Amino acid sequence: METAKLYAAGAFAAGLVITLFLAAYLTPRQWWRRPNARALLIVVVGAWGFGSLILYAAHGRQAGNDLTVAATPDRNAEARSLTAAVAAREAAASAAASTAALIAGQPFAVHRDLNLRAAAGVHSARLVTVPAGATVTPTGARNGDWWQIKASVAGRENTGWVNSLWLRRSGE
Repeated sequence: METAKLYAAGAFAAGLVITLFLAAYLTPRQWWRRPNARALLIVVVGAWGFGSLILYAAHGRQAGNDLTVAATPDRNAEARSLTAAVAAREAAASAAASTAALIAGQPFAVHRDLNLRAAAGVHSARLVTVPAGATVTPTGARNGDWWQIKASVAGRENTGWVNSLWLRRSGE
C-alpha cells in the first residue's frame, strides 16, 4: 500500500511540474506577476489532470501485464458458463410456458378499438375491429407481444392475433 501512495504522490508531483512548465510558456507573463485565483486554479487543475493522466497510463500498463497471466485458458470455467447458459435457457422456456398457461382462458378487456389480425404483426391482414370495452379470451398462443385471442364481434366468434399492449385484465 505504501508503494501505491508513493506512485500517486510522484504522479501528481510530475503533473505539477508539467503544469508549471506549460503555464510558463503558454500563458501571458502578466498572469503570473501577482498570485490570484486564476493562477491557483490553473496550477491545481493542471496538476490534478496531468497527475491523473499519468496514473491512468501507469495503471493501464500494469493491467496489461496482469492480462497475460489471466489469458491462460480455464476449461472448467468454460464448462461452467455453458452449463449456466443451458440452465438459463431452460428456465426462460419454463417461465414462458407458465405465463402462457396463466393467460389462456382468462378474460381481458379491450380499452381501445383493436384490430384483430390474421397473423402476428402489423403488416398482416385485418380480420375485424374489436370495439373498446369488449371482452376477449386468449388461447394461450403467443409470438412476442402478440397474443392469439377469441373475440365475439357482432354475434360472430373470431380468432386472430392482437398486440397485448392494448389489453387490460378484466376489472382493471
